[in-house]
Amino acid sequence: MKKKYMFATLPILLGVLCFIIFSFIGSYVAEDGTLVEPFFLVPIGYLLFFAGIISLLIIGVQTMMKKFRPRN
Repeated sequence: MKKKYMFATLPILLGVLCFIIFSFIGSYVAEDGTLVEPFFLVPIGYLLFFAGIISLLIIGVQTMMKKFRPRN
């Protein structure tokens, strides 16, 4: 795999990892009635996932533009 695609897929993998970690840690209600959960992993996971998707789209479009560029 080319390096440019590896750097674009890394945020996607990290985002999925955040969702997996969130589900493994789980949540519980403390004795004082507060909910304890690692909620910060959800928005970070979404940000990383969508940043990876956008970067893959940009790299794909740039690659297609270079491939079909008219040659002089």
